[in-house]
Amino acid sequence: MDDSLTVETVLAPVDGTDGSMEAIECAIEFADRYDASVHALFVLGREVVLGMDADAVDEETVAESVQAFLADVRTHADLEDVPFTTSTVHGFSSNRLTHHPGSVVLDAADAVNADVIVLPRTQSDEAATVLETVAEYVLGYASQPVLSV
Repeated sequence: MDDSLTVETVLAPVDGTDGSMEAIECAIEFADRYDASVHALFVLGREVVLGMDADAVDEETVAESVQAFLADVRTHADLEDVPFTTSTVHGFSSNRLTHHPGSVVLDAADAVNADVIVLPRTQSDEAATVLETVAEYVLGYASQPVLSV
């Protein structure tokens, strides 16, 4: 173990995609190595948020989907015996231009006192997901080290 790096909390923003599952699995392995905890931040995408605001997307269905994804992640964290907490946030606001996925990730990092942020990176041949689009922003503005996987 590297004694020069002290890690107590790893923030792993997720959006329910395969890429975010891979990223949070890396976050759990990283936390296990440093005897740290993981906080999974589920970031709801623009279409979902706008759909809920317009009553076109059922909030209960979204909540069930988020809970199912986080339950799968919790199972993995439990297998590694890594302490695990969660929260969910709207990644967009139609009322505040400064409220976007990058800003909510950085705000959450401060709120949970994260020592490291683990994010999925953009896959070259696929359309970028909610979190993949914010990786550059978070890399540029985070006060914590950022691991893009």
